[in-house]
Amino acid sequence: MGSVAGDAARLAYPTARRDDSVVDDYHGVQIPDPYRWLEDPDSEETKEFVAKQAELAETVLAGCPDRENLRREVTRLFDHPRHAAPFRRGNKYFHFHNSGLQAQSVLYMQDHLDGKAEVLLDPNTLSKDGTVALSTYSISEDGNYIAYGLSESGSDWVSIHVMSVADKQPMPDKLSWVKFSSISWTHDGKGFFYGRYPAPREGGELDAGTETNINLNHQIYYHVLGSDQSEDILCWKDPEHPKYTFGASVTEDGQYIILGTYDGCDPVNKLYYCKIASLPRGIEGFRESEEMLPFVKLIDNFDAQYQVVANDGDEFTFLTNKNAPRNKLVRVNIKNPVLWTDVLPEHEKDVLESADAVNDNQLLVCYMSDVKHILQIRDISTGNLIHQLPLEIGSVSEISCRREDKEVFIGFTSFLSPGIIYRCNLAPTIPEMKTFREISVPGFDRTSFQVKQVFVSSKDGAKIPMFIMSKKDINLDGSHPTLLYGYGGFNISITPSFSVGRVVLCKNMGFVVCVANIRGGGEYGEDWHKAGALAMKQNCFDDFAGCAEFLISSGYTSSRRLCIEGGSNGGLLVAASINQRPDLFGCALAHVGVMDMLRFHKFTIGHAWTTDYGCSDKEEEFQWLIKYSPLHNVRRPWEQSSGDGSQYPATMLLTADHDDRVVPLHSLKLLATLQHVLCTGTEDSPQTNPIIGRIDRKSGHGAGRPTQKLIDEAADRYSFMAKMLGAQWTE
Repeated sequence: MGSVAGDAARLAYPTARRDDSVVDDYHGVQIPDPYRWLEDPDSEETKEFVAKQAELAETVLAGCPDRENLRREVTRLFDHPRHAAPFRRGNKYFHFHNSGLQAQSVLYMQDHLDGKAEVLLDPNTLSKDGTVALSTYSISEDGNYIAYGLSESGSDWVSIHVMSVADKQPMPDKLSWVKFSSISWTHDGKGFFYGRYPAPREGGELDAGTETNINLNHQIYYHVLGSDQSEDILCWKDPEHPKYTFGASVTEDGQYIILGTYDGCDPVNKLYYCKIASLPRGIEGFRESEEMLPFVKLIDNFDAQYQVVANDGDEFTFLTNKNAPRNKLVRVNIKNPVLWTDVLPEHEKDVLESADAVNDNQLLVCYMSDVKHILQIRDISTGNLIHQLPLEIGSVSEISCRREDKEVFIGFTSFLSPGIIYRCNLAPTIPEMKTFREISVPGFDRTSFQVKQVFVSSKDGAKIPMFIMSKKDINLDGSHPTLLYGYGGFNISITPSFSVGRVVLCKNMGFVVCVANIRGGGEYGEDWHKAGALAMKQNCFDDFAGCAEFLISSGYTSSRRLCIEGGSNGGLLVAASINQRPDLFGCALAHVGVMDMLRFHKFTIGHAWTTDYGCSDKEEEFQWLIKYSPLHNVRRPWEQSSGDGSQYPATMLLTADHDDRVVPLHSLKLLATLQHVLCTGTEDSPQTNPIIGRIDRKSGHGAGRPTQKLIDEAADRYSFMAKMLGAQWTE
């Protein structure tokens, strides 16, 4: 495979020390780990490695002719006002808004929807470079206070602060070491529940988010407004199961605390409840007590998922996948949980994504049908269909409503729709659906583009949906530069959404942009997820390769002009794909990927992913992992039996110094390995396609990234891709 990049002179790669003394024994198999030293983010040697790789990447990127064209055009298209759906608390409405190029969106409030909007919370004032982000928030039931979580430099660590809404004055409250937590107020407005971990280590300053310590012993606390965190009331912990995580929320009627317990990332949970009125001295009565809140165990196993949809006193409606991989609604009296009744049975094909109680006795139900959303109004007691709401092909991005509301706000997006917020009035017999706000992007004409969905046969015959976006009426002559994106894991569905960067690629560089909905995701429910997890993980890579081969055989592109991209679990997908089929792609962009499948469970929250991947501590699961672990499967294609002289595609691994979800050591170790095996560790290597790493500073796994960082990264990775595929810029 001769990539365009192969015409360039060979890069001068920095040499990285190999420590051949580091060898692990996995069930009798000796596995060397010569770059183990890169697991220490604080060592001078690691810092030097990162600095040299950053210098190399900048040298390559400086030679990409369309870097500034991309930066300019992506910036221009990003510069448009964006709104989120409004929501009501107390007697005020709240909504997020970004004027265009603001680093972070701003929270506004108004007395009524047509009234003047005033700023309540502007995260842009909290840092000069926009790297402090609002990661979670909750406004008290009466609308008097907002508790909000801030994250710095993209870290998962959060500090919770409180502000008085009326005078916008900060309260003294500050809660630290919060992670994987929501905020849920009790209806009396006295305080809220949240989840935290013990501090990672005592003493000394810690740059939170750069440490790799395993996250253990999550706990649920209740914070009383105006008090110090040291006085917070411990509501739940489970020291016998240090890897569990918990979530506590107050039901919409304010009567119950619901406790969810999670072991890993599978869509299963335990569910306990506590009736607040049953506590004789209230929650604060437990402050001096050694006891935790007296939760009643409704579901005490990990057989299925249970999410509260609504309750009428003791009668609860849950969304569950119990004996229903595409989900259903059930009802039970929690005081006598013997009889569970199906309210809305599982659909034969479509996945029940969500259900929200609205208009007192109705449900707003969202189904996913072949990766496209459908909205329905149903009766809450019978589940019967009342209305199907009109919706074009695309994704419901948000639903803003409460049970008492006769009015619902629905966010919608698609590949060619930057965003519409619908205002749906449920009071009349036939609901009235009107456009409340529509986002428009200057210089974007959706009529110039087309999107189609195809179904591709994978290796085992499974039909894999894939969306293909391009300019209208392109000739299928195999000439088009093409970007193929995938994820395929953790029951997460990749639904249609608008991307400025991808639009610029289509508009100005003639790209075809494709999204493959491979197995491992949630697009067709839990069976689809399980078909791409654990022992079946290879299906993900086969599905992705099948989609790539379809794009070539159908005349969209050629392997030389095909780039693959994915992030996190999708970064693993991309790295495994280039190991298994280096001949099939011209370029690869792997963001924040899980690359060391034998050691991922040892760092931060990695242990939670064993539900999707397995764990090398178990012999059978080690045998699954070693077959595809990106770090352990780098081979020289020119030495393989086919001997076709192929090389690896041009590759960019992207990571960030404050990524404490998938810690940077994954990408750093793979980068060192790729460069050694393919480039520096052999004389006269045919590997002329560059292998580089883009390592961002003051940035994390992706959430809360400021607008300028999004633009800069798009310009860097897409200009690299464009040069490697030989794509040309046109105005």
